Amino acid sequence: MTPQQTLYLPADGWPRCRWCAAAPGDAVYLEYHDSEWGFPVADDRRLFEKLCLEGFQSGLSWRTILNKREAFRAAFANFEIERMARFGPADVERLLQDAGIVRHRGKIEAVIHNAARARELVAEQGSLARYIWGFEPSHHAEPVPGEIATESDASRALSKDLKKRGWKFVGPTTMYAFLQSMGLINDHAPGCITREKVAAARAKFRSPAGG
Repeated sequence: MTPQQTLYLPADGWPRCRWCAAAPGDAVYLEYHDSEWGFPVADDRRLFEKLCLEGFQSGLSWRTILNKREAFRAAFANFEIERMARFGPADVERLLQDAGIVRHRGKIEAVIHNAARARELVAEQGSLARYIWGFEPSHHAEPVPGEIATESDASRALSKDLKKRGWKFVGPTTMYAFLQSMGLINDHAPGCITREKVAAARAKFRSPAGG
């Protein structure tokens, strides 16, 4: 398989991961790929936001969720764990009337439920980041051209532990997408302009889990 078949070449001439072709010409989507996806994150709010948004993405495209991200932030108290953990039935009904987000009762109730579980986890671990980065794999193979991984040992382990703690919408495929996006692994395709930038960021990153 040639590089042209495994990479996407937009109008600016710089090769990106093939999944960017899902939104040709979308500057917001390319910016997300170039400056966010895969870069390591240690901020609890951002980690929790992504856990929530990955749950909302189930059955939808990431482009759909990304385009609604600001509306999600406004609706869900900027994904601040303590504030969301205090949401109640009235908030669920309010959110179901919000046309700016994905109005799925099960997903809305799940992320509110998960906020309470996240609060418990922070009390136990000290931070969500410390817990999450404890699942960083010691080794992650370079992506194979033409192959798209959907799960890993790390994503299965994280999914299993979160489910044991009572979290919802945290299956191993969803958790793999989370690990990719939050920089616990570098899944930018070989030849992608962002792969080496992510590698450099990860090399300088100090894991909240220690070690």
